[in-house]
Amino acid sequence: MKTQYIKSFLLIFLIGFIAVSCQLGQKPQSTEQLQPGVHKGLVKEVLQTTNYTYLLVTENKIETWLALPKMEANKGETYYYTEGMEMTNFESKELGRTFEKVYFIQSVSATPGNNAADPLAYPHSSRTTKVEKQEVSIQPAAGGVTIAELFANKESYAGKKVRIKGEVTKFNAAIMKKNWVHLQDGTEHEGKFDLTATTDIELPVGEVVTLEGVIAINQDFGYGYAYEILLENAVLIREM
Repeated sequence: MKTQYIKSFLLIFLIGFIAVSCQLGQKPQSTEQLQPGVHKGLVKEVLQTTNYTYLLVTENKIETWLALPKMEANKGETYYYTEGMEMTNFESKELGRTFEKVYFIQSVSATPGNNAADPLAYPHSSRTTKVEKQEVSIQPAAGGVTIAELFANKESYAGKKVRIKGEVTKFNAAIMKKNWVHLQDGTEHEGKFDLTATTDIELPVGEVVTLEGVIAINQDFGYGYAYEILLENAVLIREM
C-alpha cells in the first residue's frame, strides 16, 4: 500500500510539473488591439540621408522599407505607422541604392495613439501640410507673375509657361524622380501664398530664385498628395 501511495503521489506530481512547465513555455498572447490600418513594426535597419530617414521594419515576419522626414531612430525600436505612398524601384542617389518597394510616410509613433492611426499624408501635400508664411517681399521677375496673381487666375494660366521669382522656403530631393520646391514672394490671394514646383535642380532654402515652368492645376496623386497649382518641370532663370 505504501509503495502504491508513493507511486500515485509521484504520478500526480509529475503531471502537475508538466502542466506548469507547459504554461511557462507558452508565449503570452498579445492583447494589443490596433486600429484598422495601423501597423506595428520592429526596426531592423536605419539609413540616414540629408532629408530623410529610411527604416527597415518587420511585422509578422514581413520586412517593409519606410521613408519619412529625417528623425532619430535606432535598431530594435518599435514604431506604429500607417501606410503612405508606395514607390516601386525607387532610387536614392544619396544612398546609391534602389529600393524594390518603399512607403513614404509623414511620421511614426512610439505608441499606438491617434497620431499613428490618422491617415498619413505624403510630405509635400499642400492639402494637409501646414505651411508658415515667411516675411518676404520680392518684386516679380521681368515678364513674370506673382503667386497671388497665379492663384487669382489659375484657370487662365493652366497649361501655360510662366516665370515666378520667390524665396525657397522648403526643399525635398529625389521624390518620384523629381525635386520639390516651395516658393513664396510675399503676395497672397485668399490666404494662398505658397507655390510648389517640381524641378531637376537643387536649391538651398532661403535663396531667392527665378523659376520657369508649366502650370498644372488641380493635381491629385492620392494619399493627400494634392495641389491646386503646381509649377512643373521648372528650370532656373538667370536674371541679368
